[in-house]
Amino acid sequence: MSDDDLAVLRSRAEAGDRDAVDQLVELAQERGDLEELRRLAAAGSSDAVDILVELAADRSDLDELRRLADAGSSDARDVLTELTEDE
Repeated sequence: MSDDDLAVLRSRAEAGDRDAVDQLVELAQERGDLEELRRLAAAGSSDAVDILVELAADRSDLDELRRLADAGSSDARDVLTELTEDE
């Protein structure tokens, strides 16, 4: 996808196009683009939050899990609890 196509997709997503949001989440996941996923999560995408939790859990990234839990993700809170139980 070209930079121009990506810009159009972001513009559509910002205008409330759910299909565009879904496409951006999928592309960000494929690219491992955490910043894009964070931006989408902050804009309200629960799918982006789910992927961030999954990626953070895979990496045992406690800081990211804490950030997500503080933002209200119960899944992040649960994973964080599981990962820190042994400490």
